Amino acid sequence: MVVIDSHLDLAWNAVNWNRDLSLSVAEIRRAEAGMKDVRRGHNTVAFPEMRKGEVAVCLATLLARSSGLGEPLLDWSSREIASAVARGQLAYYRIQERAGRMRMLKDWPALKSHVEAWEASKGGSVPLGFILSMEGADPILSPADVPRWWEDGLRVVGPAHYGANAYAHGTGPSGGLTPAGVELLKEMATAGMVLDVTHLSEESFWQAIEHSPGPVLASHNNCRALVPGSRQFSDEQIRALIARDSVIGVAFDSWMLYPNYVKGQTDNSLVGLEAVTDHIDHICQLAGNTRHAAIGSDLDGGFGTEQSPRELDTIADLQKIPVLLARRGFKPADIEAVMHGNWLRFFENAWAKHA
Repeated sequence: MVVIDSHLDLAWNAVNWNRDLSLSVAEIRRAEAGMKDVRRGHNTVAFPEMRKGEVAVCLATLLARSSGLGEPLLDWSSREIASAVARGQLAYYRIQERAGRMRMLKDWPALKSHVEAWEASKGGSVPLGFILSMEGADPILSPADVPRWWEDGLRVVGPAHYGANAYAHGTGPSGGLTPAGVELLKEMATAGMVLDVTHLSEESFWQAIEHSPGPVLASHNNCRALVPGSRQFSDEQIRALIARDSVIGVAFDSWMLYPNYVKGQTDNSLVGLEAVTDHIDHICQLAGNTRHAAIGSDLDGGFGTEQSPRELDTIADLQKIPVLLARRGFKPADIEAVMHGNWLRFFENAWAKHA
């Protein structure tokens, strides 16, 4: 079944982690064998496995922070450097386009025709489609820079990642939008960029919803009712997104799937793919339909198999989700909606206003 995955840090893996995604997952693991970082040699994402898993389209990120948190491979000492790193990641995607491996999708006709071509050829030689997104807006040095980023293909922006930045508060601290953040949202709405509320603190979330008249999505977020913590959405937040006709991509990171999970300590065998379908089902129960839940795996978003559900070895195993949904009584049309249809509808509506 065709999959649209709303969060993959492909360029970050390639440029920052020095991973050649044209190789298979097994080949990348062999190249990383013996590296001391526990996350090395456990990667789950590469282009061949995306094709095997029928991931026809993803939201592919630009990810470069200047949060002051000092996380290796993520944080840079100034926003100017972070912006330059993001530009390097954009260059990576353009190189993949020239090589025929990827295709940037900037509008609804391009997305529609790409999925039709993929289905007609059953993947075949059709490039992997991607919608360019940004996780944490640190690389946008000023709200006035939004039109330039739009021209470069950027279509979805999450104002903050972990910590606080010039625009908003993200996962961890409490706090709302800054004046620059309010201005950023105005410029995004004018350009036609979609707001991604993933990672926003509670205060920033509600203010962003208030100040954003345009389309809103959550690329990779789970449910606080099932796994407590500020990284997850409360039922109230989920209902607010449903009211905006948003779609929420459910993430596959084990600590977002299992209550009281402690990274590096909790036995990951306790976490199964069934937990992913728990979060999908919870969103559907709140909505009363299947229109608002989707896949936003975040695979290789700083973790590998050591922090993924036990049945998942590579991204190709996303194809196990339809089987689990069917066992829960989801009808074929509803399963298709979760796996790709909801994102297609969302972007058709989001981009119709800026056609």
